[in-house]
Amino acid sequence: MSNKLLVFLVGVLLVSALGSYVYYRHTVARTPVDPWTLVPDDAVLVLATHDHPTLVRHLKETQLWDNLMGVRYFQQLEDEVTLVDSLTNTRNSFLRFLGSKTVLTSVHVTSPGTFDVLFQVPIRTVREYRQVRTLVDALARDPDYLVTTRDYHDETLTDIRVKSTGEGITFYNYRNHLLLSANAALVEAVVLRLEHPNLPTVAAEFQSTDYLQLKDVDATLLINYRRLPQFLGLFFRPDLASGITTLTSLSSSGQLEMKLAGNKVLFNGFANPETARGSLHQKLRDQPAQRLRMADVLSIRTAVLVHLGLGSVAALRTPPALPPDSISLRTAPLVDSIAASLEQEAALCYLASASPRQSPAKLALAYCANPTRAAIFLGQLRRAVGASPSFERVGTYQIYQTGVAELPAQLLGSSFAGFKMPAVVQVGNYLAFGEDAAALRLWLTDVVAGEVWSRSPTQVAFLQEMQPLARLSIIVDTRNSWNVLLRALVEERRAGLLRSESLVKRFPQIAWQFVPAANEAEVGAQYFTQLILRHPAVGTAVASAQAQNDDGALLTFKTPLTSTPALVPVAGARTPGVLVQDEARVLHYVTPDNVVAWSDSLPGPLVEPLRRLPLAGGTGLLFATPDRLHLLDERGREAPNFPLNLPDTVQATSLTPSPAGSGPTRLLVAGGGGNLFLYDTNGNIFSNWQPKRLDFSLAGKPSYLVVGGRDVLVVPLENGYIYAFDQQGSVYPGFPISVGARLNSEAFVETGPTLRRSRLTVVTQHGERVSFNLSGDIVSRNRVATWSRTSRFRLVPDQQQRSYVVVREDGGNLGLFEPTGRQLLTQNFVTSGARPVQYFDFGNGRRVFVLTEPGPHKAYLYDGQGRLLSGQPFASSAPGVDMTYDPATNTYQLYRTIGNELRRTAFRSN
Repeated sequence: MSNKLLVFLVGVLLVSALGSYVYYRHTVARTPVDPWTLVPDDAVLVLATHDHPTLVRHLKETQLWDNLMGVRYFQQLEDEVTLVDSLTNTRNSFLRFLGSKTVLTSVHVTSPGTFDVLFQVPIRTVREYRQVRTLVDALARDPDYLVTTRDYHDETLTDIRVKSTGEGITFYNYRNHLLLSANAALVEAVVLRLEHPNLPTVAAEFQSTDYLQLKDVDATLLINYRRLPQFLGLFFRPDLASGITTLTSLSSSGQLEMKLAGNKVLFNGFANPETARGSLHQKLRDQPAQRLRMADVLSIRTAVLVHLGLGSVAALRTPPALPPDSISLRTAPLVDSIAASLEQEAALCYLASASPRQSPAKLALAYCANPTRAAIFLGQLRRAVGASPSFERVGTYQIYQTGVAELPAQLLGSSFAGFKMPAVVQVGNYLAFGEDAAALRLWLTDVVAGEVWSRSPTQVAFLQEMQPLARLSIIVDTRNSWNVLLRALVEERRAGLLRSESLVKRFPQIAWQFVPAANEAEVGAQYFTQLILRHPAVGTAVASAQAQNDDGALLTFKTPLTSTPALVPVAGARTPGVLVQDEARVLHYVTPDNVVAWSDSLPGPLVEPLRRLPLAGGTGLLFATPDRLHLLDERGREAPNFPLNLPDTVQATSLTPSPAGSGPTRLLVAGGGGNLFLYDTNGNIFSNWQPKRLDFSLAGKPSYLVVGGRDVLVVPLENGYIYAFDQQGSVYPGFPISVGARLNSEAFVETGPTLRRSRLTVVTQHGERVSFNLSGDIVSRNRVATWSRTSRFRLVPDQQQRSYVVVREDGGNLGLFEPTGRQLLTQNFVTSGARPVQYFDFGNGRRVFVLTEPGPHKAYLYDGQGRLLSGQPFASSAPGVDMTYDPATNTYQLYRTIGNELRRTAFRSN
């Protein structure tokens, strides 16, 4: 071969290779992968999540996080995450890796007795790919693990196993989509599915809907109702299979959005009707949705209620529940007549049982438009079959034996089977059938006593949150149904349920509802589906309603609010959380999503302000009430050793913690008058602080400084003297010092590296600004404004303690001054009395001064030029407000209370 021909062939080869590479990069690699094409078709449930830091935050706010961490499966998952963090030498690396990616988690039944989970996590960058490879390489070098690869249908799968147990995971990387499962067969199913790319996905019917693009949606849930009975069959006894199959045959598949909000988890979405012949949807199609009207006859001990809303029960009776030869010619017309009088709603009701070994009382309830007519037919039916005419009386109600086997199934369809020889009673417009007279007696005892849903505030509040009209409603009280649930489970699942008791009972109220479309004949008509998991709000005052618009949000409480809203920064959220107390002394935490996450009753009013302290695994909220010190975690629980009880004669007026990063936290408490206490977080009081008694009352809040490793506690007194103490209670050299006039506010602190270079500033009642250092030297003194016998001066620092202004009040006149003496603004008030002033500095000249007039409940907001923001005062009934500023949108967020309302208002500066 000539050299020219060889060069030509090599060139052709290179060009071909380059062309293939360019084609791959621009055609194949850049073609987005639809993650739903990677989900095997036998998925029962598919959970899609995206903003994982926010999801974790919402789980903690709804107090679900701790309950989930108590479940063995999540404990194992947590162990694996901890292992990943240890191998990568970073904290929360797994959560950061997930970030805002769309992660799919699908559940599959993999054998007659087990199910497994398949995870799908996209890899977005080369760096993330390297992280995965680094982790796999680290496990390969670890002697406790065995990492192997194998080929499956020309694809490479990686197995990671623990040598001692053989347990582990299999993962497969398909075009930067990582698929992982503890069951290798699920990963292999993904490979097999990719060989048929044109097959419809499990979410094909919902491809046009992406709930994750909507605001406040934490996840989406896809449900395959056709496979749901098989999945539930892993947990429940075989004799319940027919009932489960019937209820799930209302729909074939559905997709729901999930929102975690305060005391509930809310799922909303749509479901496709089941088209199979004989399904519940086919029986109830075109039947009108109905209200749940039977709240007056539902006992508060109801564990499970299956409620059907329909026009006539005739829809449920076709085909007949029993063979024709089981109904005699004499009784058939009477049964038909009774059934014809039943309409609007029918329900199966299970009552709470005292033990899992005890069968729960089971009732069948149906609405009767003409109870007198129905009573006549029932009497004729009893005489026709020769049933005893005797009855048992409970209150004014009479329980009779029907004498007809499976009468509820004959009247209401096969879903109401299981009543071998039922008893019956009429309560108002309702017929109630029980398995025996004892079941009806138990139920009637509550009805007669008025212990029913319609008289239970907790249950009424739950019913108000449900859909008013529905075709199918399944309502569960997890506390009442605990023993019922244990009895219904297969033996091998009971231990797992017992371990998950806290999670199951976290939301005692559960409702799953299906609402038909207005016109079911339309093509594509779907059920609106709602699933609510609700925890009754705790506390004497709870939020009852919320509203939101373009200008902000509103949250209404049952009890008027009394404290200034305190903002709590929340990682990963654009807006902060809010703490506020009502006049019943209940402290509420409102999440950035404007819902109450928790409420905690306190022994007294808050001694503001609240402080934040680091705690194990998060941040704590430190505050005082007059007789106690409190430290709450992010879920409203007291930290270990808290609350700290102050002496009976002490009424705390301020609480000052030591600076962050200066060692174990010390707590300086002003106990009224001239009494000071110093504690650590274990409740130990320091010597010479039991208490430290001073001759005069404090002029303002003391300051806690740490300078050069030494604690310095600066205490200004009303008589104009200022003390500086060390941790042992000794006075520092040079102190006390006198500023020559009375004081009425705290000191502004500028901490330096030494005592001499640390400076504090106060303003006297003679209008002088006095600065001194911690060596006891007066550094500077100058007059800020003129004074009179009726004037009062105080120093107000900004929210970051970086600058301050001076306030002068003289009768109805209030003026604000710069430290140099330049007047910022002045305003005359009609009312007398204290007028709180707040100063917010957001940088770049963005300053806001808030003047609150308590009498007319007005808050005046001025900018740095003395202009009234928004052109008018804001209504505010608390002693103060709180604010944030977003420089990206040039928008202020104002947090204020008006009576029993917490309001968040957005506005722009002038």
